[in-house]
Amino acid sequence: MENRGLTFNILKDDLGRFSGKGPVFVTFGETMVRDTPADMQRLERTGSIYVSLAGSEFTVAVLLGRFGIPSAYITRVPDNPYGWMLRDTARSNGVDTRFIVWGNKAEPMGRLLYEIGRTPRKSVGWYQRMFSAASRLGPGMVKWEEALKDCEIFHTSGITFGLAFHSKYEKNFLLEAFEEALSFKPSNCKVGLDFNFRATLWPAEKCKEVMTPLVKNHVDILITTIEDMATVYGFPCGRYSPEEIDKGEMGEISDDDLKSLATRLGEFFDLSIVAITIRYPDSFEENRWESAVMDNQGNFFRSPQVKSITLLDRLGGGDTWNGGFYYGLLTSGFGPEGLEKGLLVGDAATRIKQTLMFDLPIITKNEVQEILKADVEGGGKRVSR
Repeated sequence: MENRGLTFNILKDDLGRFSGKGPVFVTFGETMVRDTPADMQRLERTGSIYVSLAGSEFTVAVLLGRFGIPSAYITRVPDNPYGWMLRDTARSNGVDTRFIVWGNKAEPMGRLLYEIGRTPRKSVGWYQRMFSAASRLGPGMVKWEEALKDCEIFHTSGITFGLAFHSKYEKNFLLEAFEEALSFKPSNCKVGLDFNFRATLWPAEKCKEVMTPLVKNHVDILITTIEDMATVYGFPCGRYSPEEIDKGEMGEISDDDLKSLATRLGEFFDLSIVAITIRYPDSFEENRWESAVMDNQGNFFRSPQVKSITLLDRLGGGDTWNGGFYYGLLTSGFGPEGLEKGLLVGDAATRIKQTLMFDLPIITKNEVQEILKADVEGGGKRVSR
């Protein structure tokens, strides 16, 4: 694919059509408090912790809010300082918080204990999400009609629907809230979902049982990875079998391999758009990244090149890509131009984000535009002053 990064000048995008509207991007899920050793010690030995926020859907909303897209984030949090921290962080990044649901101050907020590794030691995360305030966000709690009245993309992730199984609830509160929300979305609103399988929340078979009808019946835009589709559904990626994918034995991935998987997903789930993000983890410090998108009309776009990233913190990288991809769709439409623009903006945004600590994409449109320009013209290594 020819790199048309300079064709898409996101600094000149006209966002005027959003003026006076409610949020055009709405997402809901859980945000966790993340604890990371500030002294690079093991968690069991550290005496100093960095406290930050981590959450798939929240990360997407922050990127879009920072880029000027009217965006709202919906969750349920305890009415205590951690809940206030989430609200204040969202507001400071341009995200609408009017529809956040407040629980009792004594309810727990989900936590992620995260220990950063170095080659060859892996980074490791421990979830503490059972019985969290967000996992009990159910029907009747959110003013969906107001939240979604101008919505063009309504987004969530598979993580959200795994929380009920994780907590061993008898019913899936968040799934019921999602189904309630769908009854209020405008007819032109697309539903997007990042599959985001987490084996620590639920087994693959349970995930498949819940997610298959959900995606088939309600989702227009699916974002996923080759690995998740091999693990949960046993889908190959072109010539590569699920077993080879699971063992990390794939060689070079061709366009035909990706088109084969995207076509299969599109037909199986009856989707309008399939997006596939691809990470090559060469070491803890060095990863490579690319992505591909395809719609049900056969329009296919892939990253012009596989790009290296010198990591500082990879968490939030995929979600940042999602935000950049949605930015392309919301500003240039759901056709070929929006697909290509979204892929390029998503790639640039995630490459920047993964050089930053913590999950949230505290980046600017100008930085992304500079990456798009550098990818075409070269350069970009001098200090910006």
